[in-house]
This record gives sequence, C-alpha cells and structure tokens, in this order.
Amino acid sequence: MRTRVIFVSNSAGWEQPRTSLFTDHYELTMLQGALHSGAAHRKAVFEAFARRLPDGRRYGIVGGTGRLLEGIMAFRFGDAELEFLARTGVVNKETLDYLADFSFTGDIWGYAEGEAYFPNSPILIVESTFAEACILETYVLSVLNHDSAIASAAARMVMAAGQRPCIEMGSRRTQEESATAAARAAVIAGFDSTSNLEAGLRYGLKTVGTAAHSFTLLHDTERDAFEAQVASLGAGTSLLVDTYDVETAVRTAVDIAGDKLGAVRLDSGDLVEQAQWVRQLLDELGNERTRITVTSDLDEYAIAALQSAPVDSYGVGTSLVTGSGAPTASMVYKLVSRTNDAGEFVSVAKAAKNKTSKGGRKYALRRLNDNGTATQELIGVGHRPADDGNDRALLQQFIKNGELLPGWTGHEGVLRARQRHADSMAELPSVVHRLHRGEPAIPTLYEDN
Repeated sequence: MRTRVIFVSNSAGWEQPRTSLFTDHYELTMLQGALHSGAAHRKAVFEAFARRLPDGRRYGIVGGTGRLLEGIMAFRFGDAELEFLARTGVVNKETLDYLADFSFTGDIWGYAEGEAYFPNSPILIVESTFAEACILETYVLSVLNHDSAIASAAARMVMAAGQRPCIEMGSRRTQEESATAAARAAVIAGFDSTSNLEAGLRYGLKTVGTAAHSFTLLHDTERDAFEAQVASLGAGTSLLVDTYDVETAVRTAVDIAGDKLGAVRLDSGDLVEQAQWVRQLLDELGNERTRITVTSDLDEYAIAALQSAPVDSYGVGTSLVTGSGAPTASMVYKLVSRTNDAGEFVSVAKAAKNKTSKGGRKYALRRLNDNGTATQELIGVGHRPADDGNDRALLQQFIKNGELLPGWTGHEGVLRARQRHADSMAELPSVVHRLHRGEPAIPTLYEDN
C-alpha cells in the first residue's frame, strides 16, 4: 500500500495535522459495503443544512468553513491510521487499499463563512463520488455545528453590545482545540479580539490580556501589584479592581498610573451599579479617558442589560464558547442526489417522520426588496432561481476538482468572513436586533421545476 503524509501549512507557519480519523466508525463500514456493491464510485451530491434554528432564534451564522476546508485538504490516511484500522478490523484489505490513496477530488460549494442562514439553507454542498463524500460526514458536521453555534451566539452578543467592542475570553471553559475554534468564530461574527494566543498564531487574530486576581493576591499589597503591572506593561494597561475593595483599588490605580490609565476591569457584583459609580469616581479623579471593561459570566441578555451603563467593552467567556444555550447548530448531512446504473442523476430524500429532507441539488438566492432588505431565502431545486434584478446568489465554490480555491482560509479567510458577516447582517430586516424569541427573520421557500 502506498501512503502519503500531508500537512497543510499556512502563512503563519503552523501545520494542520491529518484529519481522517475525526470520523465515525460507520462511515468506513458504509464505504466498505459500497465498494463491495460497486456503488462507491457513483457520483453523489451531499448537503449540510439545519432543519430548524435553535428554539426562538431568528437566524444562524455560518462558522467554521475555512477550518473545514483546511481539514479536508489534510484528510489523508497515513501509516498510523491504516495500521489502526487494520489491527482493529474496522475495514477489510480492499477498503484499506482505497483509503491509502484517498484524497478528495470533487467540488464543494456553500454559503460563505459569516453568512446568515435559515432553516433548510443549503449551507454546504459536496459533489463527488459517494465514497469521497460519505467519509467526510462526521468531520463536516463536527466543524460546522460547533463553529456555527459559536458564531451565532457571538453575533447576538455583538448586536446587543452596539458599538462597544466584545472580547472573547472563554478558553478555560472548553477543550483546547474548541477554544481556538471558538475564538476564530467569535471574531468572524464581530468580536474585536481574543485572549487565545493559538488563535492569534493560526489566524492572525488580535489578542489581548493583562492580569487575573491571582496576580494581585501574589503581592503583599494591591498597590505593589498595580505598581508592578504599570511598570512592566505601561500606564495604558487594564487593572483589575475588584480583588478587595473596588473604590480603594480605583483610587490606588489612578494614583499610580495617573490620567493615562488605560482601563479598569470589573468582574463581580452588580455591574450596572458599579460601572456607574466607578465612572463617576474616575471622572472626579481626572480620568475621563480611562475605560471600564466588564466581565463575569456575560451573555447577550446581560450585555443588553448593560446598555445604559457607562461600560466601554465586554469580556465574554462561558456563554460564548457553549453557544449561549445552543451548543450545536443541529446541522445534518444528507445524500440528496446520486447517479443510477445508467449514469443519470436521481433525487433521493429521507422520508422518516420529523426528519424529512428535500431531494435534489440545491441553489440558493437571497431575495431583496427595493431598499436592499432581505425578504426571503429562495431555494431552487435542480435549477438556479431567477434573480429579479437585485437579489444575491448565496452559493460560493470553495473546492474545484479537489483543488482549494484561494481566499477562503487562513487570516485572509477570517477577514473575508468578517466582512461577509457585517454585510449580511446589514441587509436583514430589523427584527434580527430583537433578542426575544421569535420566528426566523425571513422565510425559506422552495422553487421546484
């Protein structure tokens, strides 16, 4: 058997490991069965979509596409993977021989990362052989479900924050790779920065951070801690002022750093009330330009409640990296079309109760009114819906004949996705600004032949 070990390196110099075993056992047994029946090499179309949005949400945000594309380029079976599959008897020798030479050679289309989506939006379309598309299922869903859940939560938080920046700081509340992915998804959805250094390295994200309570507790006095921080990081640093007494800490911080003190951080108590009197105290001390950052288990509702408070930025952790009540986007990956023995494409669909799917290759259009506001998601089945003049086609091609097209990954991909997100949100109706429960902001309609 011939094996290839392939890594994908980006401009930042980090290497993407092989991703082939980020999958479920049954995908390889399906592959083995399809190789046996001769159907493995039939042309097939798979589609990733969400049947519904999380309860009460009005939209979702596509996240993870760039990460997914990087991973598909590294989806290879090297010696270690093949030896494991052989030793444990997961598949037979014929299947091992196929996997030894595996690389994706098909086409992948989808919604641009950062785009808003709705129930049944064809978020990702994989066109290849059944064998190639089948074994990508788990990897596609694990990336898109996680990152889209984070991006969707982040978008709601950014909306609630208005013009005030949000900082992602949830790495300690999730698994390490999930933390890096969450930081990336949050920045795409409008967060200003992250505390996660690995995300900074991989994707060129802005990273921030100063000190925790332990730094203050390490020193004999709070003054000693503040003096050390200001001396080493400069007066523009952010000082955490709620380890002991907040008023005393603010006065000490101003005494040490003067009016050039960058910010104070509040991490406990009644944040609205505290922010108000801390702002008044700072102003009385001549520190009108010193900012106030608040943290402490914030979510979109807590951020909205702080709108009237004199807060300058928000640090968000646990609620963000757990999807703020919706930890998965609940996307599924279904075969919607495949060739028959005559080589002709036929539509296929699941008919199980409450889990039905719509067969056929999809094309998507966002219908806009004369003011450029979105009014519906129009899905053409087997054909492209007609553009009435100012509508926007939603499907972009990411991979062509197995080759990754430029601009969708790395730092460039993050910047592109961040801009797509901003533009997409700007064209949605104003109902998306409401945090209370409701129906999707626009309906999804099918246009059949």
